[in-house]
Amino acid sequence: MGMKLKPLDHGDRIHLNAAEGWLGLGDVESANGELDEISTGSKVHPAVLLMRSSIYQAAKKWDYVISISETLVRQLPKLSEAWIHRSFALHELKRTQEAYDLLVPATEKFPKLWVIPYNLACYACQLGKGKESLPWLEKAIDLAGKKEIRAMALDDADLEPLWNQIGEI
Repeated sequence: MGMKLKPLDHGDRIHLNAAEGWLGLGDVESANGELDEISTGSKVHPAVLLMRSSIYQAAKKWDYVISISETLVRQLPKLSEAWIHRSFALHELKRTQEAYDLLVPATEKFPKLWVIPYNLACYACQLGKGKESLPWLEKAIDLAGKKEIRAMALDDADLEPLWNQIGEI
């Protein structure tokens, strides 16, 4: 049951690009306003939904992020951002076990993305599963490089219980 996606028309693409620009400037309201200008039929286009999800993330409207991400995961299961956004929003709502459980299958779908095992390490750590979180972090390091991930991990409060061990990785 694959959806046939039509590209956005020129006018809608301009509004989408403007929304991205406003969001980059930190102006959530203007970004949202640009998406409201997109034609009705294109409001459910995955590119528009993904931008709306990013706007809601910036506004910390986690329930909306989950709802949009769920739709995207169903429509386009190969869209890694949908999986990542959904679990991040669940974690922000203190539904960390759910965030973890829903993100684990993404490791097989996107084996080369370091951010997925990294987030799983954070979630496992916050769930008090230190033994599970270290292998996830090591996998993220294998994919992205030791220096970048170690520096990021040592600055990530979610991983604080692992800080002593991170130095040894």
